[in-house]
Amino acid sequence: MSKSNANAALFEPLQLGPLTLRNRVFMAALTRSRSVPTNIPNDLNVEYYRQRAQSAGLIVSEAILVSQQGTEWPHAPGIWSKEHVAGWKKVTDVVHAQGGHIFAQVWHAGRVSHPDMPEQKAAGKPVYAPSAVSARGGKFRLLPGMPGYVTPTEIDDPTKLIDLFEQAAVNAKESGFDGVEIHGANGYLIHQWLDSGSNKRTDSWGGSVGNRCRFPLQVLERLISVFGKERVGIKISPCGGYNDVGMPLEETIETFSYFISGMEKLGIAYVNLSRYLPDFDIGFDGKKRGTGHDVVETYSKLLNAVKVFADGGFTEEEAITVVKDGKVDGVFFGRLWIAHPDLAKRFEHGKALDNQLDFMTLYGIYQGTEEEQKKGYIDYPPAQY
Repeated sequence: MSKSNANAALFEPLQLGPLTLRNRVFMAALTRSRSVPTNIPNDLNVEYYRQRAQSAGLIVSEAILVSQQGTEWPHAPGIWSKEHVAGWKKVTDVVHAQGGHIFAQVWHAGRVSHPDMPEQKAAGKPVYAPSAVSARGGKFRLLPGMPGYVTPTEIDDPTKLIDLFEQAAVNAKESGFDGVEIHGANGYLIHQWLDSGSNKRTDSWGGSVGNRCRFPLQVLERLISVFGKERVGIKISPCGGYNDVGMPLEETIETFSYFISGMEKLGIAYVNLSRYLPDFDIGFDGKKRGTGHDVVETYSKLLNAVKVFADGGFTEEEAITVVKDGKVDGVFFGRLWIAHPDLAKRFEHGKALDNQLDFMTLYGIYQGTEEEQKKGYIDYPPAQY
């Protein structure tokens, strides 16, 4: 059975800079915590990406740490060493062998790290952030007593962190990635610079909208210097909510409009806009931080040279509509790809999404063996064709 006229819009090829994407059904970055026993990609990770590269138009890797300092997750992969480069090269090689394309999502958790988490502890450095303002809420369930967030150390010279992103891009290029995506969403480091609640600086890196946007725009410039503008993208979540970020609507729109206009001037490959999801607006003391608004409608009009992608719990039907209507150029799916390694092919051939997602194995088993980590990772079956 071939693709129907109803979903044909999702299967039109898309030119993304020098890359020709075979469809517009993209795989979002998905933290899976399977780089065991260390933070170096392993053969299990290679198989996971191989399965999904057979039909995805574009894959964005799970969030990859730019340094050992700056993580809240055990067994999340990094990209700061030659060992990481060698591990990721196996992943990119297998994706390319399947005719796919893959961007590396580069990531730093900033203030939502904890000094006692294994990787952070091994780094021997404090938890850095734009300002010494602790995120509220949250529990580090893997630490004794399940402590919450700590007050971070304000970074004295922000360019030290920008350097980490640039080196990560250098290593990603050596690893064979087709490009890089900045994780600028969900209250992590990049988002912390943008948000007036987490960035309280009074120097040229904080205060005004332009100053708060300075750090992420400079990160983009550094990544462009490594990969070229047509191989750099970013994911942002203007609605906030997650990890204790979020501003009033007027300030949110002003801040992200400035930031996105800066991206348009830089001419990067794409901006991925994350829709508001109530489940990601965890809140604190019963109060939500997010500012729900239509991010595609609000910000896409600021982008002409830059491709517009979107994510945030889209169904196939919703994706067809927004692509067919020209509102976005492609749609990222997340959890659907976890349970259905052939997701795009299922869409194309009208196959049911009948695998049940195992929520207990989303992030692996903290001290589990590689064999144990296969469950809920590479054992979801494809459909019969």
